[in-house]
Amino acid sequence: MAFDLQWLLLALPVAFAIGWLGSRFDLRQWRGEQNAAPKAYYKGLNLLLNEQQDKAIDAFIEAVQSDPDTTELHFALGNLFRRRGEFERAVRVHQHLTQRGDLSGAERERAQHALAQDYLKAGLLDRAEAGYRALEGSRFDIESRLALLQLHERSRDWRAASQDAARLEAAGTGSFASRVAHHWCELAHEAEERGDAAGAETALARAKETAPASPRPWVQAGQRHARRGEHALALEAWTQLRQRHPVAFALVAADYAASAAALGQDREALALLQAVYADQPSLALVQAIDRLDADPDRRQQRHAAHLAAHPTLSAAAAVLRDVAATPAAAIAVIDRASKPLQRYRCAACGFEAQRYFWQCPGCLSWDSFPPRHIEED
Repeated sequence: MAFDLQWLLLALPVAFAIGWLGSRFDLRQWRGEQNAAPKAYYKGLNLLLNEQQDKAIDAFIEAVQSDPDTTELHFALGNLFRRRGEFERAVRVHQHLTQRGDLSGAERERAQHALAQDYLKAGLLDRAEAGYRALEGSRFDIESRLALLQLHERSRDWRAASQDAARLEAAGTGSFASRVAHHWCELAHEAEERGDAAGAETALARAKETAPASPRPWVQAGQRHARRGEHALALEAWTQLRQRHPVAFALVAADYAASAAALGQDREALALLQAVYADQPSLALVQAIDRLDADPDRRQQRHAAHLAAHPTLSAAAAVLRDVAATPAAAIAVIDRASKPLQRYRCAACGFEAQRYFWQCPGCLSWDSFPPRHIEED
């Protein structure tokens, strides 16, 4: 009996030691598993900061495989795929997140928002619209409404875009009056192309009512009247433009002079254009005045005075044309050099164009083009 007890006393410490070693091994394994994902995550983050996106994606994939339950790694990986233009892979990552049953409501909304962004970037506008609409009333409500507004503008669904802007304004996100006026002007243009004169007139009236200080409705209304031979109405619209937005009047100065000449109101229009030039000098106004006052001596004086006050290549070319002895080759060289400067430049993204745009073709911003050429800014 004493012998058996002795062995029992010896076995207890051994069993304790074996249990302790086993627990230490399990603890180290658990710690290793827990540290593997963060290490891979930080490795991916470091590669991303060093602009090594391919290696960063590999590191994030490794981290996701080590810990598939980590949602942040999935979001980081999906966003990386989207930035690289791999929209199909980004969609798969975010779809997987939306289908997980253990995801909280807030994280599910975040995954839905990321998925809608994937669809938008991929050009799947119908799916993007459905994705953003599913977020109405969520914490991404305002962001989704703004995205829907941009989506409808991109697809040229101007009525839907106008409704989106109205809802955003009602939600207290700021004034969208000028933007809605552009929507009505676009609808007026579409109606004009269909031959719907009444629809065009109604749409322009809505644009003026929505944003009376916006220049586009008055510019477009005057141009529409001029095309229809209604020059008196055209002058009336452009007079409103001059009073409400004098800087933009240079956009229609030549048209104003042509309509005034058609009505035999050269003297009155000349006095008005000279008054506008005194406040907002530009070569476009000088050229409009030239159309109504063709006297060579006065034209030469105007061009010389404008060049002295505003020394640009275009003004220099106008002066040289007044001098008969100027070689045609010299004028051609200056014209060629000044042409890149006779553009309009978007103040938001720097996109340049020979003609004026109300919405930038590059960044889709509204009213981002100053109504003056680059060389006159």
